[in-house]
Amino acid sequence: MMESVTTPFPECIRLLCENIKLDPYFNEFYQWSRQCKVPVIVLSSGMQPIIRALLVHLIGPEANDIEIVSNDVVDKPGKTKDQQDGWDLQFHDDSGFGHDKSLTIRPYAQHFVERPNEARPTMLYAGDGVSDLSAARETDLLFAKKGHDLVTYCEREGIPFALFEDWQSILATTKEIFEGKKSLKKVAEEGAEQARQNKQAVETMK
Repeated sequence: MMESVTTPFPECIRLLCENIKLDPYFNEFYQWSRQCKVPVIVLSSGMQPIIRALLVHLIGPEANDIEIVSNDVVDKPGKTKDQQDGWDLQFHDDSGFGHDKSLTIRPYAQHFVERPNEARPTMLYAGDGVSDLSAARETDLLFAKKGHDLVTYCEREGIPFALFEDWQSILATTKEIFEGKKSLKKVAEEGAEQARQNKQAVETMK
């Protein structure tokens, strides 16, 4: 599929920035995280230069401080990304999506297992697609997008999760956890109950 895209890479970025709208509440979330010194890391099966460009387009230059772990783009032999058919996708690893996110998350947790005297931070993860399934077990709480298969997976596997519709709800819940107003257990219980009610509502409408 990617072989059919021959547009010079800078032009691809320009077109995507003009036509893709990111969740506007992510900017609000990111500004809060910077103020409270909460690290934000983007794990993606997409392409790092495109993700970086979209974030800078939405947020501004401070988005350059966001760590991004994803697939990359490289020059084709004898060409450059600026040329027609001059670039290729470089996968992060050999997994089905090119980036097994669980393998990226695991070292963060292992770091604190090996250093028990260091305070371990709470790790939260937000996802909505099948490429997020591998990451679901690796964090303390997963934000799973309402109406997506990730919710069903978490219910079946007993993985703690909270439902979200946009980054506004993620910000509100993260603030409550950060400020000690809610425990991870309480948030997960509410997420499971909300998912159950949503499922009942769908069944009623059938």
